[in-house]
Amino acid sequence: MGFVELLLIAVGLSMDAFAVSVCKGLSVWDLEPKHAVLAGVWFGGFQALMPLLGWLLGIRFESLITSIDHWIAFVLLAVIGGNMIKEAFGEPDEQSDDFGVKTMFLMAVATSIDALAVGISFAFLSVDIVPAASLIGVTTCLLSALGIYIGHYFGLRFKAKAEFVGGIILIGIGLKILLEHLGIINF
Repeated sequence: MGFVELLLIAVGLSMDAFAVSVCKGLSVWDLEPKHAVLAGVWFGGFQALMPLLGWLLGIRFESLITSIDHWIAFVLLAVIGGNMIKEAFGEPDEQSDDFGVKTMFLMAVATSIDALAVGISFAFLSVDIVPAASLIGVTTCLLSALGIYIGHYFGLRFKAKAEFVGGIILIGIGLKILLEHLGIINF
């Protein structure tokens, strides 16, 4: 898997955290740089950790499912992307200006579960996990910090669009993996 594909996956995975950061930025009356740093570190850290954990799980069971690994990667990415698109058209989430450890931990875990599934896919695709997880973490960190500022200045206008675009990217990459494995396309 090339750098561009990994970057697209990183952007797609970061869209949930970006959307939550936009909401957090909207809820903050007195925005300080620490708000952006906290969102970036929490979301970026968990988005980097979860693919590593998923990769470890995937490597452990790789021999059992090698013959269907491309289907697993496709289904996981399609389901994650589909859920993101569905959320884009759903009701807005409740907003909170709480940046405490418990709140941020729960939001970081919730927004990074999809990264765990992608990490499992990475194990089947023989992706070099440390650079991939690092790229996902850094991308999410930067976009989450940016989301705080965007939310503070522009409101909820971008939340649904970010989730929709992220979902489309993940579905597209999952479809590309499947079509390449089946020999239909070759990039």
